[in-house]
Amino acid sequence: GRIGRYLKKGRYAQRVGTGAPVYLAAVLEYLAAEVLELAGNAARDNKKNRIIPRHVLLAVRNDDELGKLLAGVTIAHGGVLPNINPVLLPKKTAEKSPKEPKSPKATKSPKKA
Repeated sequence: GRIGRYLKKGRYAQRVGTGAPVYLAAVLEYLAAEVLELAGNAARDNKKNRIIPRHVLLAVRNDDELGKLLAGVTIAHGGVLPNINPVLLPKKTAEKSPKEPKSPKATKSPKKA
């Protein structure tokens, strides 16, 4: 078939066995199914019923193994992963909530004593 022809024409090796195109087709089918399943989950998370390139990118980049496999791949119209440096996030709300219960206790005990 087509995959066997591409393997021969691509000159990856002098000879190509009869099972090689079949195995490669199975591997490609598995990878496609894996990416589509994760992209479908990403689409459902965004309340959409159609997979767009953004969903494919989110699926690939959030998966460890696929992210490593497709590390150097650019997906057109995929955008980037949402990532905010923790230094830039507001700390005041997180710091005030633990300190508020501690500070009244500290002020109350000296007043009582």
